[in-house]
Amino acid sequence: MKSSLLLAAFLLLPASIASAGQGIPRASITTGIPAPAAFSGQAELPTTAGRPDARPSWRWPLAPRPPVVRGFDPPPKPWLNGHRGVDLEAAASGTGVLSPAPGTVSFVGIVVDRPVITIDHGGGLRSSFEPVESTLAEGTPVGAGEVIGTVVPGHCPAVNCLHWGVREGEEYVNPLQFVLDLRPSILLPLSRAP
Repeated sequence: MKSSLLLAAFLLLPASIASAGQGIPRASITTGIPAPAAFSGQAELPTTAGRPDARPSWRWPLAPRPPVVRGFDPPPKPWLNGHRGVDLEAAASGTGVLSPAPGTVSFVGIVVDRPVITIDHGGGLRSSFEPVESTLAEGTPVGAGEVIGTVVPGHCPAVNCLHWGVREGEEYVNPLQFVLDLRPSILLPLSRAP
């Protein structure tokens, strides 16, 4: 009975806790090939669901950490309907929007009928926020956590919210992978082999 409870507890641990000590070689996770009985060194795990090189090191664009009203749900084809970002609940209209990482303002203006600001973070990563009014001009450098504008009504009908989209090159990616550890939970061995 105790071993099944321990197993259940380990299955429910998030990956960020489960991988804190000795790691499992990447090959055993991605290929299913069993790991050697004994190994040393830090975990070499994929850090996010879609981008093995990404680390959840950005800041949330709203403070305190906002509830996610609607998640990332990209379409199977670029021209189809989908949700190419996440909607975050803002405390009120006029809430300050923060740059999640350092970058440069690459666009400020109206898209369709909403004010949008886009930050180029380098390495092909760009964050876009709407509906956000901003006094910043294109080319303005911004630091992580710096206020880049304020949320205005117009995106979510029932609550004040901020739509946050991230593109890597021309592909939309889940913004939450930059602020949360989205790796799947894994089961680690209870003891090491001698």
